[in-house]
Parts: sequence; structure tokens; C-alpha cells
Amino acid sequence: MVGEVRRITLSPDVVGFAPRGRAPYLGGHVELQVVHVTAADVRAEYRAAVIPAPGEAVRVEARRAPDLEPGAALLHTLFSEVCGTDVHLRHGRLTGVPYPLIPGHVSVGAIAALRGRATDIEGAPFREGDVVTFLDVHETCGHCWQCLVAKQSTRCPHRRVYGITYGATDGLLGGWAEAIWMKPGVKMLRMPVGAAPEAFIGGGCGLVTALHAIDRAGLRLGQSVAVLGVGPVGQSAIALAALSGAGEIIAVGGPPDRLEFATGMGATTTIDLALPSAAREELVRSRTGGRGADVVIEAAGAPEAVSQALDLVRDGGRVVVVGQYTDNGSVEVNPHSQINRKHIEVLGCWGSDYSHFHRAVELVARFGDRIPWRRMVHEPYPLERAEAALRAVEERRTLKAIIRPNA
Repeated sequence: MVGEVRRITLSPDVVGFAPRGRAPYLGGHVELQVVHVTAADVRAEYRAAVIPAPGEAVRVEARRAPDLEPGAALLHTLFSEVCGTDVHLRHGRLTGVPYPLIPGHVSVGAIAALRGRATDIEGAPFREGDVVTFLDVHETCGHCWQCLVAKQSTRCPHRRVYGITYGATDGLLGGWAEAIWMKPGVKMLRMPVGAAPEAFIGGGCGLVTALHAIDRAGLRLGQSVAVLGVGPVGQSAIALAALSGAGEIIAVGGPPDRLEFATGMGATTTIDLALPSAAREELVRSRTGGRGADVVIEAAGAPEAVSQALDLVRDGGRVVVVGQYTDNGSVEVNPHSQINRKHIEVLGCWGSDYSHFHRAVELVARFGDRIPWRRMVHEPYPLERAEAALRAVEERRTLKAIIRPNA
């Protein structure tokens, strides 16, 4: 009923979830809950893991539940990822962040409360119990120069980001919490049958970011690709390059266990960073007819990886820089020999928009049984161990960590 708030309780003892009008997730391996609609389970507060200030340890606090406006919803959080961005947030390396902060910008949840009517892009109404993810970027204005003339909404100056530029004092606007407030107008996406939520969150931010980078690369069938960096973004870039019909796919990075995982994602050749840069360049050329890679995607985050990318790309090739999300310093580049004489294109890649999330969900539904996104997650962490999860990512002891706030 429009204007009415309806809430649910989630039964933890039942495996398998069937949203209204759709079949259960296949195979019974998706650990979701049957939904029971009730008006009784109303909570005034929810627990959240908070970064109080740069450099401070994560702590769990009680946070007030929002008063839902028409078009708003509340998610029962199933999974939220721990991203490299969260490590940067911990150290205060991003500007414009309002601490204290509830991190978690890519998450999956079940709609636990809904006020009024909220619809997807096809106009179909969301209902309590739907399992959804959502575009973490909100309040993109749609009327500024960046939105209307440049048509690059990722550079809209008005955009806000869940878990990054919304602070804890703004409300439950990060995924490291038992519930997430979907403000009116947030773009939610249902997880379709076959798209296991743990597979989507395994890809997470790295998947949608890599999808944007592959778009920017303009990859053609049979072209060779070198991906620098084998963290979550690099792993998904390798998988998407393979799905796009790339020929030779070269993963450059480390440590060895991540290179081994990259082979399972689609890499045909792996090169360890333990090799000197000249030796890495020689190996790439040996796998590409002596020319260098048609496309190089820098997903490492280290400034020197950008210079290496310029060396590894062939004459007339294309370099996409997607790993430099924070300022990690400068690197020396020779614009004559590395760029102009080689006649190459160098493209930046910033953020994601709705289209990347929409297509990422569809890719997980179609290829999630073939591409091991879910295996990127080594261990789920409860809220109380969010600090340990953050340290595991920072120290590269895990490829991907996720938070299960309601575990």
C-alpha cells in the first residue's frame, strides 16, 4: 500500500530464497533466508562498524534507524565488501570524506522495509524480500555540465557515494552495518535467478570498475591484453577480457597465489613482479609477436605501473589507467619515447555508473558458474571482526574480504 511501511523478519534457519513470482535460486547453495512479512519487528537501532577518524581502529556502534520517506527502503545487509578503497579511507588518503564513516560501498541485501513505491528501471515495483544490490553513487544531479554536455556522470560534482562521502552522522549509508538506508532515488537492482549474491559480491567493486575499464579499452576480438595488477580489479579485468574475445591475456603482478588465481580467471600467461621490469617487457613482447600488447590495463595502483604500461603497449596501442584511485605519488615518464613516438592512446578511468552495475549483475547471472568470482572471497567476517578484515586486505593476506553484518 502506498504510504505504508511494511517490514520483514528473516529466518536464519532456512536455506533458499524465493522472491514473489520467481523461482528459487538454483542448486540450494545460496545461503539466503525465507522472508516472513510482519509488522512487529521494528528496530530503533542497528549495529554498524565505524571508522571514527583516519588512522583509528574500526569500532562497532549502535546507530539510529532512519525514518523512511516515501520511496525509501531499508535493507537487511547480507554482504558488504572490504575494498582497497576502504584501506585508503582508513589512512585518510581520500579528500572530502566526512568522518566518522560507515564503510562499505558495494553491498547486497534483502529489502526489509519499504515506504510507498520504489521501482526498477523497467517500472516494476520492488517488494519486501527482494534481494538487491544498488548503485553506490547517489545524488548525481543530471543537470550540470558534466552530466549533460560531457555525458560523464562519474565526474558530476554533486555526486555522493555510499560508504565514502556519506558520513555516519548522515545515517546508515554504508554496508558495514546490519541495515542500509536506501534514500529515495537510489538505483536498486534485483539479483536475478542464477546470480548468486556471494558471486556478485566476490566480484564487487572490482568487477564494476573492471567493466568500465574494458569499455574504455575498446577491446577487439583476438587482441592481446596485458593487465598490470592481480588484485580484485585486475582479476575481473582478466575475466572480462577473456569474455570479450581477447587472444593473449597476460597477467603481471604478485604474489604467486594471485597469479595462479588469474589463470583460473582467464590469463594465458602470468609474469611475476619479482622479475626486473626489462625482463617483464621482454616476456610480454615474446608473447605478442615482438610488438607489445594491443591493450594494457593498469590496475596495480603503484605509480611505476603506469610507466611500465607505456613500455608494454605496442606502437599505436591503448593504455587504460584505472588503478590510480588515490594519490600515491609521481612517476617519471618520457612523453617522446613512451607516448608520442609510439603513437599510443592513454585513457583514464574513474568510477562507475548504473550501466556498469546493471551489466555486472547480468554477467554474474550468465557466467557466475564459469568465472570463479565467488572463490575470490576467502573468509566472511562478522561486524565484530571488521578491523581484522580491513587488516587482511591491507596486508594482502586475502584477495577479497567481505563483511556479513547479520552473521
